[in-house]
Amino acid sequence: MEDMASDRRDQAVRAAVAQGLLSTAEPVVALLDTAGIRASAAALTAAFAAVTDTRVLHAFAVKAAPLVPVLRLLDACGLGAEVASPGELALARAAGVPPDRTVLDSPAKTHEELRRALALGIAVNADNLQELARIDALVAGAPTVSPLGLRVNPQLGAGAIGALSTATGTSKFGVALRDPGAREAVVRLFLDRPWLRRLHTHSGSQGVPPTLMAEGVKAAYVLAEEIDTKAGRRQIDTIDIGGGLPVNFASDEETPTYAAYAELLASTVPGLFDGRYALVTEFGRSLLAKHGTILTRVEYTKTSGSRPIAVTHAGVQVATRTVYAPESWPLRVLAYDAGGRPSTGEETVQDVAGPACFAGDLLVTARTLPLLRPGDVVAVPDTGAYYFAHHYAYNSLPRPSVHGFTVTGEGTAGAEVVFTTVRPAQTLDEIVAESGGGWPDALLT
Repeated sequence: MEDMASDRRDQAVRAAVAQGLLSTAEPVVALLDTAGIRASAAALTAAFAAVTDTRVLHAFAVKAAPLVPVLRLLDACGLGAEVASPGELALARAAGVPPDRTVLDSPAKTHEELRRALALGIAVNADNLQELARIDALVAGAPTVSPLGLRVNPQLGAGAIGALSTATGTSKFGVALRDPGAREAVVRLFLDRPWLRRLHTHSGSQGVPPTLMAEGVKAAYVLAEEIDTKAGRRQIDTIDIGGGLPVNFASDEETPTYAAYAELLASTVPGLFDGRYALVTEFGRSLLAKHGTILTRVEYTKTSGSRPIAVTHAGVQVATRTVYAPESWPLRVLAYDAGGRPSTGEETVQDVAGPACFAGDLLVTARTLPLLRPGDVVAVPDTGAYYFAHHYAYNSLPRPSVHGFTVTGEGTAGAEVVFTTVRPAQTLDEIVAESGGGWPDALLT
């Protein structure tokens, strides 16, 4: 599986150069492997189908890749959408994701955002008690078919990346279950609201081990059982277990797998899969990361302090997390020659730098790679989620184009790479327009 994906990537790099997608005029582009995305979606649905017959909505976390064609593709694969802002909801609707396969989460939903979601019939997970009071008033004023739930924080602790650990003792997300009196209050909230039928939990993302994620799901399940027992009826009908499966950024191997995680859940929380509860998942990074690649040309090379440096056009604008927190977000870099073929040059310790005007704009530091030369191509794999779709406009660098690709006749001598535009490159006129170009005299009056 990994070999096929890497072969498709090599073919796509060569084709991107040959077909002029990557050029002196457009020296950085992003590629999405359509077959890889389809395979990940199929692996997710198969993993849960293997351990349960219960109804499962797999809602892709739009934040991971907010691109309408991506959402459209995942919708065609049977996935829904988890949205966390009006913008993300607009993207999901533009992609045709139906309301009954859309889930709204966010710690800061406005009154209008809630009203619109309830009017559309979108599932809503309230983050806190004040938000729940707003929903009380909205439901009383206009009945809704929206499934409604509450996010809880099991307060289990952090993973390796604190900023992405959402089940800590002081997390901003959800109702903290271990605070004094909180658990009892949550149970009472449900008993007083027969229409509150869902529990939601999400323990974190990259850096959070699956075992900790599973313990968070178990905490929500135990709470659901407690609510139902005290209600004397089946009140909780759905448990939203969030997403957050970490991604291996060290190689092409796709680990951990959805199958392994589903099996872990089945052993940790066996009652979760016995058919009494419908389930919602909210995976994002793990669906897309391995299927995206940034390509950039090497513009110049130099030596500083006896270390070679390759200066490219891909840096902080497309790999923001890696540039600012390289220890937490290391990426691989692959070297290709000017024709897009894997480089066979002498292995040399070198830096690969981006174009932005600050010293820390580095993709990798002291990395052993075939010695790069001007005109060569650098590929940065595993960037399909949270990288090139989340542009950081440092130095007014333009957003790169994004292209999906498929390989026809894969594995044969006549294999051909076909590209389709997902998002065109940002133009200079568009940069000027969004920077107030239509109001040049606004501050002169």
